[in-house]
Amino acid sequence: MATVTKRDYYEVLGVDRAASDDEIKKAFRRVARQHHPDLQTDTQKKKQAEEKFKEANEAYEVLSNPELRKRYDMFGHSAGPQGFGGGGGGPDFAGGFGDVFGDIFGDFFGGGRDRPQHGNDLQYNLSLAFEEAVDGKEAKLKIPRWEACDPCHGTGAKSPNDMKPCPGCHGTGQIRLQQGFFSINQTCRQCQGAGRIIADPCPACHGQKRVYRERTLSVTIPAGVETGMRLRLAHEGEHGVNGGPPGDLYVAIKVKPHPIFTREGRDILVELSIDMVTAALGGKVEVPTLKGKTSVKIPEGTQHGRVLRLKGMGTSSLKRHSPGDQLVRVKVTIPTKLSARQRELLTTFAKESGTLSGDSGGGFFGKAKNLFG
Repeated sequence: MATVTKRDYYEVLGVDRAASDDEIKKAFRRVARQHHPDLQTDTQKKKQAEEKFKEANEAYEVLSNPELRKRYDMFGHSAGPQGFGGGGGGPDFAGGFGDVFGDIFGDFFGGGRDRPQHGNDLQYNLSLAFEEAVDGKEAKLKIPRWEACDPCHGTGAKSPNDMKPCPGCHGTGQIRLQQGFFSINQTCRQCQGAGRIIADPCPACHGQKRVYRERTLSVTIPAGVETGMRLRLAHEGEHGVNGGPPGDLYVAIKVKPHPIFTREGRDILVELSIDMVTAALGGKVEVPTLKGKTSVKIPEGTQHGRVLRLKGMGTSSLKRHSPGDQLVRVKVTIPTKLSARQRELLTTFAKESGTLSGDSGGGFFGKAKNLFG
C-alpha cells in the first residue's frame, strides 16, 4: 500500500515557522475562505476543496495550540502516540476554533441580512473657480443616494403584520448543516438569515427597505480650499439598512486655473510686465488683484524677476484664517523697434555708462536682452 505523505502544516497555511499566533490565525482564515466547500458548485472541485479545507483545519488545530505546536516543531507529524490528526475526527467548534470560524462562517453563512448594515460613503467632485476657492462659497449639491424608505420605516413590509417568521428556519435565521467531518450552522436561504419573511412587500420600496432619491444639499465651502482637498460631511452618505448608521459624504475639490493668478500656499502670485525705462527710473503702475486694480510703486533700479509684496492681499487657508500676500513678479520688457532718436539717446547712454560694445553679442541691446530675459 502506498504511503500518503502529509504536507508540512506551515506550508499548508502558507506561513513561516516563526509566524506569530495572530499570523497563523489570519493565514487560516484566508485558506479556509479560499477552499470552503460551499463556494464550489462543481462536484469534483467541491471534493478537492473539502480535502484542502480539512487539511487546513488539521494544521490550525495543531499550530494554534502552543503545546501541540511545540511538539510538532520538535518531532513533526510523528509526535505523540497517534501523531497529529490521527484520532480527533475533526476540531471542536465550541472550543479554540470558535472565534476563527465565527468570522469565516459569519461571512459565508451566518452574516444574515437582518443585521444592521452601515451605509456607503459617497464622493461628490466639485469644480470651483479660482476666486470661489479663495473667497469660499455656499454650494448647492444634488446628491443621488439610497435613503431609508419612509412608508415602511425601513422594514420592507407593507405593515408590521406582514413580517412573518420564516418557516424554513423557524425564525432563527440559520439551519443546521452536516457536511462531511463537521457540522455548521448555515444561513437560511429562504429568508437570507433574517429569520423573517415579508408576506406583503412595501409598495414604495418593493421590499428593498430603501429607495433611490436625489437630495439637494447646501454646503459651505470654506475660504482657502485647494485642489485635492476633501471636505467630510458626516452622515450625509447613503442610509444604512436595518437600523445601520449612514455613511459620510466627501466633497472632493478641484480648482480651475486662473488666466493670470496662481497660488503658492496663502500667497497669490501675478506677473507684471514693465518697460526698461520704468525699471530704471522707477514709477507707479497698476497691478491687477482679486479685488480689482491697485497702484504699486516700482522702486528705481528694479531688476527683472524682482518680487514685490502686497501685504494681506492673498488668501487664507483651512489652517490659518489670516490672509497671505499678493506677490508681484516683475518682468522687464525690451523694445524691439526703436526710432532713430531713441537709438541715438540709448547709444549715448551706453557710451557714458561704459556698456557700449562692438562685439557680435548685439551691443547694448543684446546685453539688455540677456540681462532681462
